[in-house]
Amino acid sequence: MDWLDDNDATEPACCAPAPSLLSRRAFLAAGPLICAALPGGPASAQARAIVQGGAIDLHSHAGALIGMWRVDDGAPFAPLAGPMRDGGVAVVCLAIVPDAPALRSVADTRYQPFHTPEPGELYAYGQAAFGRLHALAADQGLRLIASAADLRAARADTPSAIVSSEGGDFLEGDPAKVDEAFHRWRLRHLQLTHYRVNELGDIQTDPPVHGGLTEAGAEVIRRCNRLGIVVDVAHGTYELVVQAAAVTTKPLVLSHTSLMLNPGPRMRRISPDHAKAVADTGGVIGIWPPVNIFASIPALAAGMARMAEQVGVDHVGLGTDMGGLIGGSCLDRYESVPHLADALLRIGFGPDDVGKLLGGNYARVASASLPGA
Repeated sequence: MDWLDDNDATEPACCAPAPSLLSRRAFLAAGPLICAALPGGPASAQARAIVQGGAIDLHSHAGALIGMWRVDDGAPFAPLAGPMRDGGVAVVCLAIVPDAPALRSVADTRYQPFHTPEPGELYAYGQAAFGRLHALAADQGLRLIASAADLRAARADTPSAIVSSEGGDFLEGDPAKVDEAFHRWRLRHLQLTHYRVNELGDIQTDPPVHGGLTEAGAEVIRRCNRLGIVVDVAHGTYELVVQAAAVTTKPLVLSHTSLMLNPGPRMRRISPDHAKAVADTGGVIGIWPPVNIFASIPALAAGMARMAEQVGVDHVGLGTDMGGLIGGSCLDRYESVPHLADALLRIGFGPDDVGKLLGGNYARVASASLPGA
């Protein structure tokens, strides 16, 4: 769940540097094609074949999963399995938002904490939110991935979900609750922080309090490594990421962001050094599609190329934040994923690399963490 950085400039499709696999001349020659490649008709057969091989969304709230009123009132779900099948998406990392009771939107562009939770409040809300996630999976016939073998078996014709949490706020500072969530809710992907400076560490959008990762945060990482839970450092400060990289024995994920050479204070985008701290663990960085940053799917493809230029094609993925972006998305439906594959092919990525960007890289990283790795 994300607000849009007020000072972010939109990046048009033709402004990103060429990926290393393209010469500068070839990339510039391709510019008109890139800008013209807005999805209109059906995606190519090649693009569809690539995503049917196992596209994965690193960060999603799709299916009308989140929202306090939905969790509290048991609101109806929106279609999820059908759009995943139509778009060739095999797996979504489906995330609850456990700090929601403490957040409010400000000027329809961002979230801020406004309430100090009572003891037990975020834990209780987290349990209800996990319950809704399991109900959504049952309603849509989604398989819940619990092991590396489950992930290897996932296919777009039988969509699956990885139980995720956007923030460790439901832990309320108690690392032992990781074990409970692992066994009770099949939690397999945990983002340490969200929009509160919580007991685990500091966040990009508020002034630092802890100097990065706390000792409780370090213990949560160790438990995740031991149990088989992917550790996600999205929303965490650069200092938190560097410290998490020193603790983890498994690759890190930063599920949804994009590259910016010099991010300003309190921004959600990351610098090349921030990105490299994740990649150096063997990890993967999901590029996400706010429309004020990437105005079109070709622009999103260029943003993925820009990150690949910095950290290598093996360390980039797709994190749509589906159902969680306040200000709009250039990729707001799973049926559009094959068009993204086409856009990546048009700027010079080969089929194997497109497969890595749209799922293969996350599958590798998650398989190294999940039980049975």
